[in-house]
Amino acid sequence: MTAELAQTAEGQLSLGELEESLGFLLRVAQVRAFDRFYASFGAADLRPGEFSALWVIRRNPGVRQGVVAEALRIKPAHMTKMIRRIEDKGQLRRVIPENDRRSVRLFITPAGEQFLEDNRAAFLGQDDYHQHGLSPDEARDLARLLRRYAGLEAG
Repeated sequence: MTAELAQTAEGQLSLGELEESLGFLLRVAQVRAFDRFYASFGAADLRPGEFSALWVIRRNPGVRQGVVAEALRIKPAHMTKMIRRIEDKGQLRRVIPENDRRSVRLFITPAGEQFLEDNRAAFLGQDDYHQHGLSPDEARDLARLLRRYAGLEAG
């Protein structure tokens, strides 16, 4: 455990067995990543979930909204709000097929394409937000292990 994590206003804090808890460590890592993300991109109105959803929709035109929500582990109610926000910004369009009124299909718009292009380097690139203190090999190993842990890659 790093001193940065356990450092408090009163000095070092003993975390005990939490230092080995994957759930705890993932939560702290997520908070750190989001803090760094918003410090870098908050003013640009760039949100990680919206970028990720648009990215997936771009790669899978006409995908059902529920499939995107499931793949990105977004609760249906939150997904609906996010899709409305993205649609209101003109970055995607929703299509409800006549033969299946319960199914919502998603397509990226030219504005969505431009948004992804404008923000691709910031979201996926090598800048201050992505400087995490890991070597390139360590970062690849961690990404591989996280994909496996998340069920996105077979063991």
